[in-house]
Amino acid sequence: MSRIKNYFLRQGLVRVKLDEYLAQNFYTAGYAGLQIVQSGLGTRVHIFAERPALIIGRRGATIRKLQAVFQKVFGLENVQISVSQPDNMELNARVQAFRIARALEMGYHFRRVAMATMRRIMEAGAAGVEVVISGKLTRERARFEKYHMGKVIKTGHTVDLYTDRAIAHARLPLGIIGVEVLIVEPEAAEPHIKVRPKEEAEAAVKELEEITSSAQVAGAVEEPVGGEAKGA
Repeated sequence: MSRIKNYFLRQGLVRVKLDEYLAQNFYTAGYAGLQIVQSGLGTRVHIFAERPALIIGRRGATIRKLQAVFQKVFGLENVQISVSQPDNMELNARVQAFRIARALEMGYHFRRVAMATMRRIMEAGAAGVEVVISGKLTRERARFEKYHMGKVIKTGHTVDLYTDRAIAHARLPLGIIGVEVLIVEPEAAEPHIKVRPKEEAEAAVKELEEITSSAQVAGAVEEPVGGEAKGA
């Protein structure tokens, strides 16, 4: 049993290291995540990125370098790498966080970038979005700015089901600026608890009261019968 646990722990650790390596080295390509599938024939790594061409390289040169790194540094065997864009980049938190960070490095104002990004995300169908930008934004003293649109979920099991969160860093002359993006998926737009209209709620309460009173009357009628039978 311990061997099985160690195996999955090692696989998880390799995945985390690969994810960090790709995020650091393909920041400008808009790296969005990866999938790893292992079989008896080797390891297949599928990389998602906003601009796949920057990861593929000219005539596949970058891909071949990545294959060598994955095999020598990370210990993967017979690596096959493929690259594509994510299904919906506007709803991918990592892509959006990297976009904001790159825009800040290009000199755009943080508030304008955050608002424009949130509008695009909401137009793509998200239920909600939150952007937090922290660091030395306008002066020497560090602070943070938080913006949100729609419904933002931060607690409960729905956080794991419906939210995508990512963090990026922009390198500016004043220092490092942190960017955090939280996107609530469209599936979370439907409320789990619905509030009925006043008339409908009053009718439901009245119906429940009638059922309760009928049950109490029925119980009161049956009780003497039981008592007489017991006394007899």
